[in-house]
Amino acid sequence: MIPLTYYLVLSAILFTMGALGVLIRRNALVIFMSVELMLNAANLAFVAFARQYNAFSGQLFVFFVMTVAAAEVAVGLALIVAIFRVKHNIDVDQMSSLKG
Repeated sequence: MIPLTYYLVLSAILFTMGALGVLIRRNALVIFMSVELMLNAANLAFVAFARQYNAFSGQLFVFFVMTVAAAEVAVGLALIVAIFRVKHNIDVDQMSSLKG
C-alpha cells in the first residue's frame, strides 16, 4: 500500500506545475491546459484522502469537479477559437480587450 504522503506530494508537484504554467506562459492554450492540470492535481488529493479515510464523499466531489472541468473545456475552447478567428493570434499579452 502506497502511503498518503506520496499522493499528496505528487498532487502538490502537479499543482505547482500548473500554477507556474498559468503565471509564466502567455499562450492561451497552455494556460488553459495548466488550469486543467491544477484541477486534476486537486482531484488526485481528493481521491487520496477518500481512499485513506474510506469515505465516498471525496470521490463524489471529484465527479463534480470533473463535470465542471468538462463544462470549462467546452466554454473555454469555444472562446479561444472565437478569439483566434477574429485576431488570428491567441497570445494573452495582445488580448487587452475583447473588442473586434
